[in-house]
Amino acid sequence: MRIVDLIPAQLRLFAIGLLIAALAGGSAAVVWQVQDWRYGEQLEQQARLQAETLNQMALAAATRQRAEQDKRLTLEQRLSASDQTHYKALTNVQKDQARLRDRLATTDLRLSVLLDATDATSNCSVPATSAASGVVHGAARARLNPAHAQRIIGITDTGDQGLIALAACQAYAKEVSAPK
Repeated sequence: MRIVDLIPAQLRLFAIGLLIAALAGGSAAVVWQVQDWRYGEQLEQQARLQAETLNQMALAAATRQRAEQDKRLTLEQRLSASDQTHYKALTNVQKDQARLRDRLATTDLRLSVLLDATDATSNCSVPATSAASGVVHGAARARLNPAHAQRIIGITDTGDQGLIALAACQAYAKEVSAPK
């Protein structure tokens, strides 16, 4: 007699069911493990691709930022050179005006105006001939009072400074708004 014959049929069915359940459970675990490996590899590949994409985007952004910084630096250098040029022009004009004022103050230089000799209604009491010490040929001239001459020079100095400042502003606006 064999041992299998001694085990009742119900117990055999139960044992076979347990064996099948154990095999099914074990094979399900294996299936789950294989699926976990496959999905893990896919997720790892997606993460790697995403990291590469983000790295490329960061490099492109850094390149654009560097290009913009270079443009800005170039513009700043051009504006600085323009400022220096206009500052030099302004200081030269101020020096010239100061020398002119000094010459007027020391009577080294006299300002005069042309007189309209044909204007009969002008009731001008200034003689039409030039002074004996001058060598003025042509139309009649009248000398200005030194104080008035200095006021005129001051006005022209302010005007010159305004024109230089306007030229500087125009150059700045042109540099800033020029398409690059």
